[in-house]
Amino acid sequence: MKGPLFYSKILLFGEYGIIKDSKGLSIPYNFYNGALKVDKNPTEEAVKSNESLKRFVTYLEGLDNELVSFDIDTLRNDVNSGMYFDSSIPQGYGVGSSGALVAAIYDKYASDKITVLENLTREKLLKLKAIFSAMESFFHGKSSGLDPLNSYLSLPILIKSKDHIEATGIPSQKTEGKGAVFLLDSGIVGETAPMVSIFMENMKNEGFRSMLKDQFIKHTDACVDDFLKGDIKSLFKNTKQLSKVVLNNFKPMIPKQFHELWKKGIDTNDYYLKLCGSGGGGYILGFTENIDRAKVALKDQKLEVVYTF
Repeated sequence: MKGPLFYSKILLFGEYGIIKDSKGLSIPYNFYNGALKVDKNPTEEAVKSNESLKRFVTYLEGLDNELVSFDIDTLRNDVNSGMYFDSSIPQGYGVGSSGALVAAIYDKYASDKITVLENLTREKLLKLKAIFSAMESFFHGKSSGLDPLNSYLSLPILIKSKDHIEATGIPSQKTEGKGAVFLLDSGIVGETAPMVSIFMENMKNEGFRSMLKDQFIKHTDACVDDFLKGDIKSLFKNTKQLSKVVLNNFKPMIPKQFHELWKKGIDTNDYYLKLCGSGGGGYILGFTENIDRAKVALKDQKLEVVYTF
C-alpha cells in the first residue's frame, strides 16, 4: 500500500514575520516528497516513524471535533498494522517534513474534508489553515498551519495577513536567466521549537519589536510584492536589506560558521542569504542576480538551485 505523494515547501519570504502579521510567500518544492505506506519488512526508520504516528493518533483524538474529525478507527488500525510516512524530505531543514505528513493524514482520514478540487474560497483556506495549525502543533508546539496547507494544495500560497491568505500564481521561471533562488545545506539539523522560543523571548523587548515592524516586516512585504510583480531590480535591493536586518538581529538563528559567508554576500553583492524556515540549521535560502558568480563565491558549499529568474 502506498498513498499519494505530498511535497516539501519553501517559504520564500515571511519566516518569523508571519507570526506578527507580515506578508509571506510559500511555494511547493517538488524535489522532496513523502507518502503514507505499509511495508512487510519495515526498516528502522519506518518503525520510528510508526511510533511517532501512534503518538500523533492519540493527539488527534483530543482535537476539537467542531474543527476537524477523523476516521480514528481506520487510522488507528492502519497505524497498528505498521503504517508509516515514507519521506525523502529532510527533517529539521525548514522544508516542511511535518507539513507533508499532516497533509497526508488529513487527506486520507479527515471526515468532511475540504478538497483541492472545490472552489477554494478565502473561508475554506482559512479553515484548512486552522485545522492544519492545530494538527501540526503536535510537532512544533506552535504552528501557523502554512506548511501543511502548501503541501496539501501543492500551490504557491500568498499570505497577506493572518486572516487573509490566497492561492497565487508566481512568475514562470526563465531557464536561461542568471538570477536564482538557491538552498545551501548547513549540514546541521535545526530544531524549530527552541528557535521560536528565542524569538518570542526577544519580542518582549521593545527595541526588537520596533525593528521587526519598521525594518524586517517592511522589507519582507516589499520582497513579496516585488517577487509577484517580477520587479527583479527592486527585489534584490529589498532582499539585500532583509539579509542585513537578519544578520544584525537574528544571529542565534544563523549557524555560527555562516556568519562570515552571510556578511560576505552583502559586501560583495554576489548573493544574499536569508533564513529558510526557523533557522538554527537545516537549509539557508539564497538569492543571487548571477548564479555563476554565486557558485564561485560559495564553491565550498552544497548548493541547490530551486528557482531561476
